Amino acid sequence: MLKDPAVVVLDEATSALDAAGERLVLTALDRLLTGRTALIIAHRIATVRDCDRIVVVDHGRADTVGTHASLLRTSPTYRGYCHEQSIASS
Repeated sequence: MLKDPAVVVLDEATSALDAAGERLVLTALDRLLTGRTALIIAHRIATVRDCDRIVVVDHGRADTVGTHASLLRTSPTYRGYCHEQSIASS
């Protein structure tokens, strides 16, 4: 972030954190990523649920694309991931 990049790639940036640590990192990233394009790769729904666009990958293929709310309505795969991770459907 010191070089002020226009594009940031994060690969499993919160995977080794507990829930409290994940919240702290996501709050900081929200500020740091303002005005930038970010490609965020994550297995945790909490890490991507506020993204503008989420690509659901199933068996190595892009399955569906949308927001958290739209994917909850339209993607059985995404709903399944949310259920597995006990994410409230909000």
